[in-house]
Amino acid sequence: MARNKQKERGRDRDGVRDRGRDRERSAGAEAVAETVDGGLAEIVPDRDRPHAWTLLIDGAPQSHVDLDDPAYLSFEYQRRLGHVADLVAPPNRPIQAVHLGGGAFTLARYVAATRPRSTQQIVEVDEPLVRLVRRALPLDPGARIRVRAGDARAGLAKLPDGWADLIIADVFGGARTPAHLTSTEFLGEVRRVLRPDGWYAANLADGPPLAHLRGQVATAAAVFPELALAADPTVLRGRRFGNAVLLAADRELPVAELTRRVATDPHPGRVEHGRSLADFTGGAVPVTDANAKPSPVPPPSVFE
Repeated sequence: MARNKQKERGRDRDGVRDRGRDRERSAGAEAVAETVDGGLAEIVPDRDRPHAWTLLIDGAPQSHVDLDDPAYLSFEYQRRLGHVADLVAPPNRPIQAVHLGGGAFTLARYVAATRPRSTQQIVEVDEPLVRLVRRALPLDPGARIRVRAGDARAGLAKLPDGWADLIIADVFGGARTPAHLTSTEFLGEVRRVLRPDGWYAANLADGPPLAHLRGQVATAAAVFPELALAADPTVLRGRRFGNAVLLAADRELPVAELTRRVATDPHPGRVEHGRSLADFTGGAVPVTDANAKPSPVPPPSVFE
């Protein structure tokens, strides 16, 4: 789930956009709309970037993909997940990654472009959406990306112990994270699939009073010893609804480098870690399967 206002327009590699050329190349592109399990899916051309598209579900922006440049990340939260993928291992080293929630396969395409020979698995519950994205926004046939249609937690349960260097959770049904993907039991399964030095990253969405976000930090802290949280400062202060990226691991995280990257993004953010993150949690208790709830419904203004 992403706010349309957070989309950042990029530039060509030489820093200059030939807008006339871009418009000419995208003039013939047409939107694609189909009903999928999650609602009305629309794949809409980006008129400022040739061969770039935005996926919307019932009007809510989900993913942005540039088929010419899969290393380009448009949405704010996806850029932060991209930083995580960059830092999980030395540059260019192939990794094994699991993506819970497929969308338009944006982050899997990014990892394939920035870390060639990586092996990746996507688990997406909406099978009609998977078919639509495969057809309209085809994956590079040379990329080692396997897409499974199914529930994220059930798909995770099929993976062997210690398989993944990185697990990314970006699962939204009706713009809400399902309850069964918010608990300590779910994160225990995540930890089982991760290698001892692997990382877990989750895209979370919340607004004032941030009860869901605080609870998710407390839940991760009950399973993993090392945490960091990246978000727009206005979201962290509870002034508006938005996305936050939670990072968890069993090993020390490169907080200084992550902070630098997040702070220098086109939409600067802040990283909380250690004592400041514990203070942010504010006494929230871990979520279990017995009391789990889906993330809150975004206000209509989020997608305006």
